[in-house]
Amino acid sequence: MKKLRTRNHKVVLNRSKGGDGAITVMLAIMGFFMVLPLVYTISQSLKPLTELFIFPPRFLPIKPTLVNFKNLFYLMNFSWVPFSRYIFNTVFITVAGVFGNLLLASLAAYAIAKIEFPGRNFCFQVIQKSLMIGAAIGGEITYIIIAKAHLMDTYWALLLPAIAGPTGLYLMKQFMDTNVTTAILESARLDGAKEFRIFWSIAMPMVKPAWLTLIMTSFQGYWQMGSSTYIYSEQLKTINYAIGQITSVGVTRQGVAAAGTVFIMIVPIIIFIVSQSNIIETMGSSGMKD
Repeated sequence: MKKLRTRNHKVVLNRSKGGDGAITVMLAIMGFFMVLPLVYTISQSLKPLTELFIFPPRFLPIKPTLVNFKNLFYLMNFSWVPFSRYIFNTVFITVAGVFGNLLLASLAAYAIAKIEFPGRNFCFQVIQKSLMIGAAIGGEITYIIIAKAHLMDTYWALLLPAIAGPTGLYLMKQFMDTNVTTAILESARLDGAKEFRIFWSIAMPMVKPAWLTLIMTSFQGYWQMGSSTYIYSEQLKTINYAIGQITSVGVTRQGVAAAGTVFIMIVPIIIFIVSQSNIIETMGSSGMKD
């Protein structure tokens, strides 16, 4: 019988070295095409205006410059609403939205996964089915609810729909099913721990990769939030909207638009790099069973 190969004294899938090499090459090619748009955007942001429209186009700048970033911040200072207000709106919506989404999704996921109550399976079925509802269909219903609740042109109009999204709840529920054992929870209950204490001190540390992933994904959505059908006041709009207004004048601001895109996406990229190990662990563990 052919023996399984081992790495660091752990048994691994029995593949040939040629198969491993083919997979590595395939992943390298896929990674190259995935990072290509990011590299191209950075390249565009470093090109002077004379290089943006040359034909045939060049992927990399001939004479890289930071003039596009300089012009972007120069134009920001001339917006009639202080640019610091746009930054505050974005930071506030992002922090409040991420915290609210994490707390609500985690509490609901813990209840559905680890607490017996009538209708539990029905609730989870509704959550699963809601994942298949398109944004356009859900947007109409959300707009009616926000309008009837008199929340138009407020922060709540942006926060509530995203906080109540089912994706984070589904992720947390699946991970709690896998990683939080009922025996540990029962032991804590026998020791007299209250349910919220069990959730916060036992369950949440055991699913740390999942909620770090949820923080990263929800942060990206909130940070890149642009104009909204619920917000009409300029005082409540976000930095993404402001940069879009600055760069929408015409083709002469294509370089400034690329610089604005880099400015917006740099923060989510940094957060992803910091938390990527936990995200990979989440994706690798979410399908396991006890």
